[in-house]
Amino acid sequence: MPSVPDIRIHSDSQACAEAAAEFVLEVGKEAVRANGRFLIALSGGTTPEPLYRALTSSALADRFDWSRTTFFFSDERCVALDDPRSNYALARRALFIPLKIASSQVYRMPGESPDPQAAASEYEQQLRLATKTSPSAQPSLDLILLGLGEDGHTASLFPGAPVLRDHQRVIAMTQSPKGPPTRLTMTLGVINRASVILFLVSGAGKARIVRAILDPKTEAERQLPAALVAPEQGCLIWFLDRSAAAELPIHRQRTSV
Repeated sequence: MPSVPDIRIHSDSQACAEAAAEFVLEVGKEAVRANGRFLIALSGGTTPEPLYRALTSSALADRFDWSRTTFFFSDERCVALDDPRSNYALARRALFIPLKIASSQVYRMPGESPDPQAAASEYEQQLRLATKTSPSAQPSLDLILLGLGEDGHTASLFPGAPVLRDHQRVIAMTQSPKGPPTRLTMTLGVINRASVILFLVSGAGKARIVRAILDPKTEAERQLPAALVAPEQGCLIWFLDRSAAAELPIHRQRTSV
């Protein structure tokens, strides 16, 4: 049975990001204890930047051996490597450079490729090799970070997209209703195989869609991409600030801190 979401509500976006960063370190330390390495997929968009700032802060940066970490991406925009919309460009500037992460630790999605379909297949093969996963199985990561769009999308999985029904591929090319239109994304198959999935959401503009995902009233809401994130055996954690959680019923807010 998929996990029941663990909802953790914090006073504001800064407190939310700091708490999420502490949690990432906990998951990382446990993964290193169990397997000698930490496999994490980073999310796209602007959502993770406050988390990156917290992870690279003087309070946290030295509390974890980052040399044991391998970084992947849950999605990428098909743009040039130096394009400010590139998920990798943000992670490199805000996370990898401050933490002195070696390039060998980072598996980036080649969004600049002239052939996105081939790029998706190439990244799938890299992910399988890095996780020692056979062609007949889905890779399993220790932690996947995700954000939430106001339309209910997560990673680059958009409402109604055919890729939502794809249970074979690990990485797919998909189209966004907003620019840049062409994306690479992890599929639900690999996302739902993760040991831990962490949604990080803040702001009043996300309150309506947070309620739709966590307290759905209609079948349409239950079929939104973020609502289909349900780890097969792992944990599903939502870190929200109070503004994003404002429309949740009281019984869903009992984990507030």
